[in-house]
Amino acid sequence: MFEYNQINSIYQGLPASDGDGVKLTRIIGSHQLSDLDPFLLLDHFGSDQANDYIGGFPPHPHRGFETVTYMLKGKMRHQDSVGNNGVIEDGGIQWMTAGKGIIHSEMPEQTEGMLSGFQLWVNLPSDAKMTTPKYQEITADEIPSEVHENGVRIKVIAGTTAKGTVGVIENNYVNPNYWDVSMPADSSLTERINPEHNAFIYVYQGQIQLADQQELQLGHLAVLTQGEKLSIKADEDSRFIVVSGQPLNEPIERAGPFVMNTREQIQQAFNDYQAGHFAQ
Repeated sequence: MFEYNQINSIYQGLPASDGDGVKLTRIIGSHQLSDLDPFLLLDHFGSDQANDYIGGFPPHPHRGFETVTYMLKGKMRHQDSVGNNGVIEDGGIQWMTAGKGIIHSEMPEQTEGMLSGFQLWVNLPSDAKMTTPKYQEITADEIPSEVHENGVRIKVIAGTTAKGTVGVIENNYVNPNYWDVSMPADSSLTERINPEHNAFIYVYQGQIQLADQQELQLGHLAVLTQGEKLSIKADEDSRFIVVSGQPLNEPIERAGPFVMNTREQIQQAFNDYQAGHFAQ
């Protein structure tokens, strides 16, 4: 294991669409990087053109994993098959545990014409795939921010920073970190990620360098090596997410909106959905 986390590999997302024609960039979940255990998918959506996203994500099912919607700009109204509804607003996050099955929709509402954010899929272990669905919905004001003297700001959605700031999401399955980091030009940051975690950084503004002096540019995702320290320098004003989690090391079988451990379980998910069990 290295003293510092280094860049193991770099990926650039691919243009894709989902839902009712929503244009997005798929970074995890493509043929380039099918998954990074326990993370199954990472999409970055962002446009000021309403036609790119206004169709949203009409009602669709999920089973066997968690969906995480983090809004940078704009609003997303959600409804589901058991009567839950609400709006994820600028800077807010929804961490939904689909568990044994739920049907939900996510429909955009513009903020000054812009919609931007991320959707992350987090796998569930085999003994939790059929758990009862639940939500953790957090507003921007409820997410703790850690501000350093050099202007670095870390929004701690999940996990704990080296300075002890604790995120608002509870997840005992993979004990994730999910940080949204802002760094002024020429600033630096030293953090720590659990060396047992799989971890990545995705840059959505600016350009940064890691301790190995490898540059990470706008739109690039870096899969990190294990290390005791995470050292980052910003070449310009930059924003990026740092995400890590405990790998499950279990078989993955996925088909569209279902992620299970065996083909038989996938078939059962389709059968249950077609029989209307997800609406109960």
